[in-house]
Amino acid sequence: MTTKNGKETQSHNYVTANRFYVEMESTITASFSECSGVAVKIKRDTYTEGGVNEQQRIILGQAEFSDVTLKRGITNDLVFWQWVNNILQGKKAQRRNINILLFNQAGETMQCWTLIGAIPVGWKAPALQANATSLAIEELTLSYEGLKINGTKAGGAEELTKGRMPKSGYFASSF
Repeated sequence: MTTKNGKETQSHNYVTANRFYVEMESTITASFSECSGVAVKIKRDTYTEGGVNEQQRIILGQAEFSDVTLKRGITNDLVFWQWVNNILQGKKAQRRNINILLFNQAGETMQCWTLIGAIPVGWKAPALQANATSLAIEELTLSYEGLKINGTKAGGAEELTKGRMPKSGYFASSF
């Protein structure tokens, strides 16, 4: 809170959406040019009561998380393709916690979205054209089982998750 002309006003620290990193298990794995789809929608049922014509009752249900799409320029690092390929080969699907970190201009972490139990459900190679001058962009689509959001002004996601991630790769429910 700040005071302006004798009145208290709330100050907000807005940041641009172009300074972010993606961490896999608290290690920055790659730089991405785009991250989209972090969202939650809560299922609901609407009921009306006889004789109560001016309102309705809302009963909340389970949370539903949308898929997240990460885009990056193609590199010789195949970490994401290998993650998808393990599933294609019938190996045990390895779920991972993914942190999406948003930084302010001073390089401080402003917010961290943690995708809990993320698993790849799609991978897309870039379109290749002989006359193209743009970067070759690959896409990784992730589904996840839960979402945690932390806001902080110092430290990274490792500091946010320190000591709370068991060997199974999932956060404790008390997080």
